[in-house]
Amino acid sequence: MCEASGHPERHAALSISPEEYTRRRRQLMRMAGEDAVLLIAAAPERVRNADANWPYRQDSDLHYLSGFPEPEAVLALLPGRKHGEAVLFCRERDEEHERWHGETIGTDRAVSEHGMDDAFPIDDIDDILPGMIEGRARVYCHFGSEPEFDARLLGWMRRLRQLRGGGVVPKEFVALGHLLHDLRLYKSRGELKLMKTSASIAAEAHLAAMHAAVAGRHEYEVEAEILRVMRSQGAVPAFPPIVASGHNACVMHYTANRAVLRDGDLLLVDAGAEMDCYASDITRTFPVSGRYTREQRALYEVVHAAQLAAIDEVMPGRAFSAAHEAAVRVIAEGLCALGLIQGSADDAIAEGSYKRFFPAKTGHWLGLDVHDVGDYRVDGEPRMLEPGMVVTVEPGIYVPPGDVSVAERWRGIGIRIEDDVAVTRDGNDVLTSGVPKDAEEIEALLAAR
Repeated sequence: MCEASGHPERHAALSISPEEYTRRRRQLMRMAGEDAVLLIAAAPERVRNADANWPYRQDSDLHYLSGFPEPEAVLALLPGRKHGEAVLFCRERDEEHERWHGETIGTDRAVSEHGMDDAFPIDDIDDILPGMIEGRARVYCHFGSEPEFDARLLGWMRRLRQLRGGGVVPKEFVALGHLLHDLRLYKSRGELKLMKTSASIAAEAHLAAMHAAVAGRHEYEVEAEILRVMRSQGAVPAFPPIVASGHNACVMHYTANRAVLRDGDLLLVDAGAEMDCYASDITRTFPVSGRYTREQRALYEVVHAAQLAAIDEVMPGRAFSAAHEAAVRVIAEGLCALGLIQGSADDAIAEGSYKRFFPAKTGHWLGLDVHDVGDYRVDGEPRMLEPGMVVTVEPGIYVPPGDVSVAERWRGIGIRIEDDVAVTRDGNDVLTSGVPKDAEEIEALLAAR
């Protein structure tokens, strides 16, 4: 989990080490230069309604650099500072606050447990931080993402000018993501272990969903099984699960999860777990009755073949876009062969007619965020894959229920197959192989319910 209560005991050994957080901070500071200051704020607590907050989830960048799980914190990285380069402003221990909200880490433990060089109460940041910023040429930050923090940052600049009589104030604000997000794109061994654990938990949740998905139940009952498995393993959902039966599977981001499951329908389940802030993302599509109809099986086999072809393109030296291009080729050929598109696959690709049934991309970066950070293009060209990168591979076919250009037997069929794939030195590693995706294997599993 990525929250103040810490990690479940059974997964404690999988946590990122303090030494790794230190290495990340030092690498980022080297990239920024000694005349810079880098400021990263914690995610704010967000109100759900009235006096109820959403479950707290730390900002991914602050977590990447510190593992610090609490709100009301600011990490200041000050390259070359004699009295400590990594300084955290955070909540102080307060007995009355802890009586209502639980134990707080506090400044002492921020140093002893989270590897900070120094830590100060967040209430003192307005008095302390401006002096630390003085003399620096550039401020790296996420300016524009949180208006409240932006206003506070501008206030520190004004305060610095007032207190120092117009001293040396940073003249340049630089987007922090330009440096930091490139680092996050390459996963360490520790990160990959967490992502494998997250994937394993998500796989178990998908298997539970397959066993629970019988006619007469509701989509939300299947969702409940997914959440039960994740929480029982100490994880949280990485995003609201999609449990889409029948025509609902043609809605790309369906989350209502209220419909009744019916024999003859497919059920598309898109769900991932999050462990210590690291995400997994799996999609499987299977028949509620236990057996695919002829049309469902035909489209499923096309998507399955497209996904296998795309996974083959996930390897060092291949462009990120190669997986999508491979999937598009297989899907276009399949749609033409089945008569859903007239003409040749080459024409379908050139004209883009396949997009009526495959409107999405084939994948995205995966890591601390489900749609993780990192540029997909560099200098106008598709990014080349390198060891340590992790991508999803998720082609699909979605035949809108109201599309009168195709025979009625095809309408309303939505299919997606998604796996998480890590790029290795000599190929790839499918992290989510714990859930079957071959049609015959799925039917065999469902027959054993």
